[in-house]
Amino acid sequence: MIKPKQLRPGDTIAIISPSSGAAYRFPHIFDCGLDVLKNTFGFKIKEYPTARMSSEELHKYPQKRAEDINTAFADKEVDGIICSIGGDDSIRILKYLDLELIKKNHKFIMGYSDSTTFLDYLNLNGLVTYYGSSVMAGFAYIQCFNEAIEEYKRALFSDLLYMITPFSSWADSYKSWGLVENQGKVSEIRNDDIGFRWIHKGSMTNGQLWGGCIEVLDMMNGTFTWPTSEFWNNRILMIETSEDKPTPTYVGYILRNFGIQGILPKLKGLLVAKPKSYSNDEKFELDKEIIKIVINEFECRDLNIITNIEFGHTDPRHILPLGVNMRIDPVKEELFFTESLFS
Repeated sequence: MIKPKQLRPGDTIAIISPSSGAAYRFPHIFDCGLDVLKNTFGFKIKEYPTARMSSEELHKYPQKRAEDINTAFADKEVDGIICSIGGDDSIRILKYLDLELIKKNHKFIMGYSDSTTFLDYLNLNGLVTYYGSSVMAGFAYIQCFNEAIEEYKRALFSDLLYMITPFSSWADSYKSWGLVENQGKVSEIRNDDIGFRWIHKGSMTNGQLWGGCIEVLDMMNGTFTWPTSEFWNNRILMIETSEDKPTPTYVGYILRNFGIQGILPKLKGLLVAKPKSYSNDEKFELDKEIIKIVINEFECRDLNIITNIEFGHTDPRHILPLGVNMRIDPVKEELFFTESLFS
């Protein structure tokens, strides 16, 4: 796997909108996130043409969104790329990406949710990419969570081996984006439902991460962006659910599809994010559904399955590097990377 160079304070970050135009509609939330990138992490910001485009224009011109990605990778001034937010149709831009150019100029790129499409697609083509915060959903609110700021600085700026440990507080929603005075404010800081749930334990395993938002993976399934059978050997699959709140049963349907494809028996681990807007009862229903499908139906009895991990649509979220080797230790209940996240 080709890794980008490590980021440093003072580096220039390109800001793009490869999915929706929420920055056009809620510029105060977007600017709040940019301020955090500049003042908390020390980055310089370079906004690309799509950054503040409307959703209508972005939808009409998928080529423009892809062009921003291609140009940002080629731009010698740019050290990394971060998405404004997610959306629902970035799969339309993939055919316009210049893979040869991107490989020759590989650099840090991070997003989440609908960004699953190009993060996974670039990873399939040999590049390490990063599943984490966007400008508006993540960085605009990270000042509510000091331990997340410290974790991000360790992950982005140091070469220390990176371990994923539960955050001690979290939030399930933001205060209304319609009011300027609500920028940077979550609805409630929560201290309940803390900790990862090791709902099934197997042997200690190692594997490279791949995955993302499960509804987006469902959009990719069966297209030219979907992995071959051989790809799944020695992979750890990570899945999360969006604000659309797919039911536990729906998640089970997708996992059953993965089982029929022969994916589940090849995995070295299954990581599941803390689901947004689920009640505690619904979270346990999700755990039960996963066990029913993965363990009982497809008999993956040596598979480590860990749920309630913060990398989805709740805040804060860990940075997960796709294509970097993770070790899962079920005895110590540890998730850590055995190699640097960067070159």
